[in-house]
Amino acid sequence: MRLVVPHDQRRPHPEPAPTNDALAFGVGLIGWAIALAIALGMLALGTLPDDPRVLTTIAVGLALGGLGLLVSRRRAR
Repeated sequence: MRLVVPHDQRRPHPEPAPTNDALAFGVGLIGWAIALAIALGMLALGTLPDDPRVLTTIAVGLALGGLGLLVSRRRAR
């Protein structure tokens, strides 16, 4: 086994696999929306521990997911 392969003996890099980034961001946003619904339900019942941190995490997840969805749709055009 050789650790260093000369440049002329290397195989070419494979093509990147096609992905559907908008679908991945959409699924993630649905997950954060479900988490928000559960957290708001727990908050209404008074059983949500440390509510500012939980709601902040969910808000950041929704914001970053929405931004990622916008960027992926613009890039697909």
